[in-house]
Amino acid sequence: MSTPNPPTTPSSVLASPKPPVVEFRNVTKRFGGKAGFTAIKDITFRVDDRPDHGEFVCVLGPSGSGKSTILRLIAGLSPQHPPTEGDVLVSGRPVMGPGADRGMVFQDYTSFDNRTVLDNVAFGLECRGMPVKERYELARHWIDKVGLSTKQDADKYPHELSGGMRQRVAIARTLILHPKIILMDEPFGALDPSTRLKMQDLLIQLWRENEATVFFVTHSIEEAVYLGDRIFILSSSPGMLLEQIEVPAPDRPAKDMQKEAAFLDIVFRIRDMIEHLEASNRAGDD
Repeated sequence: MSTPNPPTTPSSVLASPKPPVVEFRNVTKRFGGKAGFTAIKDITFRVDDRPDHGEFVCVLGPSGSGKSTILRLIAGLSPQHPPTEGDVLVSGRPVMGPGADRGMVFQDYTSFDNRTVLDNVAFGLECRGMPVKERYELARHWIDKVGLSTKQDADKYPHELSGGMRQRVAIARTLILHPKIILMDEPFGALDPSTRLKMQDLLIQLWRENEATVFFVTHSIEEAVYLGDRIFILSSSPGMLLEQIEVPAPDRPAKDMQKEAAFLDIVFRIRDMIEHLEASNRAGDD
């Protein structure tokens, strides 16, 4: 007599779903106790681990709405970390502090002034103990990858570089470590308009190659609409997540796409929202 085969379980049930790359659960951050300043209030969102695609999330809101606080909570950087209330999770685990799975690029040019471009880009690999020959080889590759010249720029010091070049160094120093999450706090805010557009195109190219999840804080609505898969709109202080807007992925250079009617329609809609928030905030101060 034959023995019946045991029932099979679908592979979709057997495979455990990956936890979100980043998740906020009712996160509030206050400074100075209950009577102090509340930077963000009751923020909840999740960014899923999508196969072969890291999501690009842009964060917009009036000044003082807590945009940078969100980034620094993900990064595990004090004094924003830890949250006053709620949970901040990366890959399903509470953020306990900074980690190699997260890299951050700031607005100010955070190069080491006493190190050459080559040594700046190789710095993280040096901290990991990678031998000199290997880390310099990788650093030269990334110098070229971000649009600098190994021959002309590798031995320069930061004071010899333009603002755009210094941000390219900062991006190379971050991406060479292949972080799963890239946190960018207004990295192009101090650049001239032409350089800014070129840096946006470069960032899109590198993001697609690395398939990392990006959180990008900016005051530029055009920049957010061009770069983002999704845009978070924060309220005036205390910052609350008012809306999440999905936008078309960039498939043309920034200087071309940002002139198109469909693109500008999204920009104007978001601009109206931000201006209304800022006007309401001013009225509340009167």
